Amino acid sequence: MSFLKISNLYKNYGQVEILKDINIEIDKGGFLVLVGPSGCGKSTLLNTIAGLEPITSGEIAINGKSVAGLHPSKRDIAMVFQSYALYPNMTVAGNIAFGMEIRGVPKDERDKAIKQVSDILQIGHLLDRKPSQLSGGQRQRVAMGRALVRDPQVFLFDEPLSNLDAKLRVDMRTEIKRLHQRMKTTIVYVTHDQIEAMTLASKIAVLKDGILQQFGTPAEIYNSPANMFVADFMGSPAMNLLNCRLEGGAGSSLSVILDRPGDQPLALPIKLANGALGAYAGKEIIFGVRPEALTDPDGADRNAKSIAEGECLIEVVEPAGSDTFAVTKLGGKEVVARLRADAAIHAGQKTKLAFNLDKAVFFDPKSQLRIA
Repeated sequence: MSFLKISNLYKNYGQVEILKDINIEIDKGGFLVLVGPSGCGKSTLLNTIAGLEPITSGEIAINGKSVAGLHPSKRDIAMVFQSYALYPNMTVAGNIAFGMEIRGVPKDERDKAIKQVSDILQIGHLLDRKPSQLSGGQRQRVAMGRALVRDPQVFLFDEPLSNLDAKLRVDMRTEIKRLHQRMKTTIVYVTHDQIEAMTLASKIAVLKDGILQQFGTPAEIYNSPANMFVADFMGSPAMNLLNCRLEGGAGSSLSVILDRPGDQPLALPIKLANGALGAYAGKEIIFGVRPEALTDPDGADRNAKSIAEGECLIEVVEPAGSDTFAVTKLGGKEVVARLRADAAIHAGQKTKLAFNLDKAVFFDPKSQLRIA
């Protein structure tokens, strides 16, 4: 049975619909990440789970019990905010213990909980300091410690790393992952950073304009995006989405035809994946290929069943340490290929690129939904 279940949830502000028919469920101990661009409704959804925002209609259940309409204090949840929300006049130990003190937890139990949490988060040496004496990462650990001592049914994180610098974000991301593996508590985590979503989540919910675009595992979201928005939003660099023509009969082999500037169109033969794609023969469609599925021939996946090669004019080369990114133009758009770090490639030259068509996806240009 699902531990956290959101069913047919709507949230309106007056006549404006913010969340529209949201359906999500995760098992106990799962790590759900709500991801999407600013203004998509992810923080509003988190606040409805917390009870900070009332829902217009629908249902939210935790451990089989409805919490819709229940006061936040009765939901057995703990929340970690983007702004840390620490009391500046209290020490770290005082901040962590404050909630327990309000609830009348005996001092010896409070001290034991503070010791346990500070050991987990490696902040034992900071217990006597005030928040003003801490770095951003240390403050975030204290905010997490204050939530941990609650031992709640569900942890809620609202963009907790967005105020940190890039390196510290990566470090704290690892700490949160390690914490979840150790505590095995259910977590709902809001971010606009798709890298955070991919690395932390057991399940991802992608939102846009208050509508759930796709819900699934990181692998499902990345490899089988439901529509062009998800394909473009998830991944860095983003998936290449190219205008093309599909040639061939519904019952025979098909080819993707991509226009090239100053050259003959590039034809990529593909195997017929299913009847749905065959029905688009002779039509314009969108061909999606991720940068890592477009590489130099020597770096192509040896286990791939369908590799097609084509000569492309390289416009820009971007060395990135472990990889080299090359930019070319196909289907009237810039295309990013991810090559080996030592790939012999230069701007202005024509070179063969290998397309891993096992990883290709296709979209209807009108509905923007995935065909295959």
